[in-house]
Amino acid sequence: MTHIHLPQSISRRTVLSGLVGSAALTLLPLPSLAATPNVREFSLKAQPAKASILPDKYGKTPVFSYNGQIPGQTLRVTQGDTVRIHFENKLDEPTTVHWHGLRIPIGMDGVPDISQKPVAPGESFTYEFRVPDAGTYWYHPHVNTSEQMAKGLSGVFIIDEKEPYKVDREETWVLDDWRFNQDATIRNDFGRGMDVSHGGRTGNVITVNGKLPGTFPVRAGERIRIRLANVANAKIFILRFEHHKPHVIALDGHPVEPHLPKDNQLIIAPGQRVDVVLDCSGKPGDTFSVIDDLYQGEVYRMIDGVYSDATPVRAKAQGPVVALPDNPLSPLDMGSAVRHEITIDGGAMGSMQGAEFKGTYYPIGELVKYGRVWALNGVAAHTTAMAPILTAKLGSTNVITVRNDTGFPHPMHLHGHAFRILKTNGVDKPHQPWVDTVLMEPRGTAEIAFVADNPGDWLFHCHILEHVIGGMLSVIRVA
Repeated sequence: MTHIHLPQSISRRTVLSGLVGSAALTLLPLPSLAATPNVREFSLKAQPAKASILPDKYGKTPVFSYNGQIPGQTLRVTQGDTVRIHFENKLDEPTTVHWHGLRIPIGMDGVPDISQKPVAPGESFTYEFRVPDAGTYWYHPHVNTSEQMAKGLSGVFIIDEKEPYKVDREETWVLDDWRFNQDATIRNDFGRGMDVSHGGRTGNVITVNGKLPGTFPVRAGERIRIRLANVANAKIFILRFEHHKPHVIALDGHPVEPHLPKDNQLIIAPGQRVDVVLDCSGKPGDTFSVIDDLYQGEVYRMIDGVYSDATPVRAKAQGPVVALPDNPLSPLDMGSAVRHEITIDGGAMGSMQGAEFKGTYYPIGELVKYGRVWALNGVAAHTTAMAPILTAKLGSTNVITVRNDTGFPHPMHLHGHAFRILKTNGVDKPHQPWVDTVLMEPRGTAEIAFVADNPGDWLFHCHILEHVIGGMLSVIRVA
């Protein structure tokens, strides 16, 4: 039986205590993948819909959707393809589509005032770009983001490796949470001050692929690749596969040396993706649970795995989990690396005394009146087209030390690039993965490195979406 957790409030102050880590179309200066890439076309429509999320007795929920689906249609192509996506806005408000994690030209990134004008109601926009990297990615709006996403606008973008990765089957789990009223409508308290200044908008119902979690059928002896994507506004998932050992093979789409996660827990913050290989080592008729360990002292069973009675797929266990082929990322040149620092400040119970807002410094009491309670390097954002927090020379290697001087975790996301996590809290990061989002612990630090190989103004922001409302957004310029 699946249990649905209905928290009234959620504190994030100690969530990660003791844990370590986690314009015109132009060509990217990236390695060529094919002389004549395939062109894959899709139609994507943002539109109102009604979705069956809760049990039938509650009725359907009015949502925002892509192509009438929650989550949106899974877009699936092969590494090196050119993608042409005809987008139409049937909402009654402007929107865009941001292709989260994809290293694509700035004109296709979906950020208003930087990449494009917002797509007005009834208007269309065609996104076209080539996908250099294989992996698990996703898409979502970048206009009124926290509200539009909380109403359902998100979808997964899978880019297959050129040679299929050998598993018996593959599953995709889109993890989300929703804040419902008793009548199954979505609670209309978007941008609430408490959410902005604390841990963000968390919900009272969790879904997997837009449905209440149920059972996960497996067969003894099979090897499964599971792609997990956290599209929630603020909720962090800490998942444990009871009696099983999932091997992590990719983080944020990029391959990593196959390994077991620390304490057998997959920590997946908003915006992050994790690919795992699960060997079904149980026997026919067995059951196991996938548990969310986020809430201390409370075990929340999210999904129940159920083994069929069928004969095992194979008599003995398979060999070691093999690594995925690397993506064509530019190598770091640490000998010539330029170093920068970014400090996160603000939030409830924080020590921030004030910050610059629209070019003027305000003490914290005045800043709150403008709804701004977070800052990066002493500046609270008021638009996506911010003055850059740093400028990186095209082709240069850059190392950023990010300091979280707040009492809350922050998944910090960089557009248009992948970066490597070198250290967390001063300690070398195991496997030093390539990612697009790093989860900062409260009062913690992270040292990240990237090659500035994609020209443009790229957002760097917290992917707890209410924190963006509160000012936690800036721009890294590559020129």
